[in-house]
Amino acid sequence: MLPDIRIAIVINPDLPLGLIANTASAIAIGLGARFPGLAAQSLTDSEDRTIDISSNMPVPMLQADADTIRSLLLKALTQQEERAIVPFPAFARSLHDYREYEATFPGRDLAGETIDGLGIAGPSKWVKSLTGSLKLLR
Repeated sequence: MLPDIRIAIVINPDLPLGLIANTASAIAIGLGARFPGLAAQSLTDSEDRTIDISSNMPVPMLQADADTIRSLLLKALTQQEERAIVPFPAFARSLHDYREYEATFPGRDLAGETIDGLGIAGPSKWVKSLTGSLKLLR
């Protein structure tokens, strides 16, 4: 994992609350899979009860409209250093089996798709440059 890493998740606030939660959780799983060191730890309390941690760093939830999220995605994809880029394209909601998504994806052009959310993790300066002007999701 990178020594100077930052995370951000950007969600379209116009989505219904349930879809916001679903989008954010799916993106978070993707980020954690790419950088397991973000959470692959356990802690034990004074009574010897052990839990798996949720994250070892802040995960800001930011907001942007679909066009801004798509633009951020396309900018993020130009980063060549070690990074995680986890988009949630809207068309994925209509597919209920990952194999369908995997088969459909190569025929899609992300530059023309509605992107409901985007998670990025990578060098702090890079993440800040992409998300520094965005507001928190409220």
